[in-house]
Amino acid sequence: MAILTRADGTPDWRRRTPRADLLVWSGWFAAIALAVACFQFISERTIWDFVWDAPAQGADLVSRMFPPRWSYANQLWKPLWDTINIATIGTGLAVLIGVPLAFLAAHNTTPSLLLVRAPVLFIIVASRSINSLIWALILVIILGPGMLAGILAIALRSVGFIAKLLYEAIEEIDATQVEAVSATGASRAQVLGWAVVPQVMPAFAGITVFRWDINIREATVLGLVGAGGIGMQMQASINVLAWPQVTMIFILILGTVLVSEWLSARVRHGII
Repeated sequence: MAILTRADGTPDWRRRTPRADLLVWSGWFAAIALAVACFQFISERTIWDFVWDAPAQGADLVSRMFPPRWSYANQLWKPLWDTINIATIGTGLAVLIGVPLAFLAAHNTTPSLLLVRAPVLFIIVASRSINSLIWALILVIILGPGMLAGILAIALRSVGFIAKLLYEAIEEIDATQVEAVSATGASRAQVLGWAVVPQVMPAFAGITVFRWDINIREATVLGLVGAGGIGMQMQASINVLAWPQVTMIFILILGTVLVSEWLSARVRHGII
């Protein structure tokens, strides 16, 4: 709060100084000008006839999606099971790779801040910067369509997520426990096993279950690029305009995500 003095000597209480008010109003003006410029840029590249017709087209599409084709569910159980397996195996593979990376990236457990930690942090960032759908698209080109591409796509995307959250948890451990174990003459491996790992196990379990929950969602769409699972059935149904089948797939995906969310919440609650 700024305190100015009037001509008669009485204090003039203000929220900001005149200079601060000028900066604030200049910021608002710049933000409005940027918003107007962005809208103009988007407007020039938008076919507004399609936008005005979108509600009618959307209503027509929804009318063709109902009622769902319930009998089609019998053909979806196997692809749905494949989707769950893609998420589960991919998460497990990411854990196997991500846990060592986390210990190499944490500043209090890495062998070398320059030679080891820096390259590992680059790997973690690279993994997190590429979406699983892009990984799947690349792997389908290399390995061909199927579940293997989906599993590897989930794993490559999840490695960075698991490693980042875990190494942050490792860096936040209680150092006094590490010092106590080290004072007994324990080796570096024994210090990790008896002082570091027990402290990060709850975080590790929570991170793993949370990532598995996310991967269930991501695995449902990998089939759109040929990486296996129920997404391939969705793409096939869309290609032939079988919208009641698409609705049935949506229902199964929603049910699967709700169950995975419930399981994830229960496991995290039980661990933490």
